[in-house]
Amino acid sequence: MPEGSGYVGKTIAETQLDEHDINVLTLYRGAKIIPNPKHTRVLEPNDKLLCFGKLEAMRGMVPVKTRRRRQPEVADLPADAYSASDAEVLD
Repeated sequence: MPEGSGYVGKTIAETQLDEHDINVLTLYRGAKIIPNPKHTRVLEPNDKLLCFGKLEAMRGMVPVKTRRRRQPEVADLPADAYSASDAEVLD
């Protein structure tokens, strides 16, 4: 939960994750690991949730910046990275 998230300051029950068929299995808060957190637990900034549910429903919870960062960048090899004999094999 990044700071400024709509979930920060709400209890797990108030987030209405159950209505979207998302179950909160574990709450990570700093160095603490809270398995099966109660629905009355209030979410704080930088909390991490391990959830189980439909992928489409959970995708909306992941911030856009985080999703972009996870995509690997593909770079072209420089021309001097392979020899002429390697180019014959590629053809």
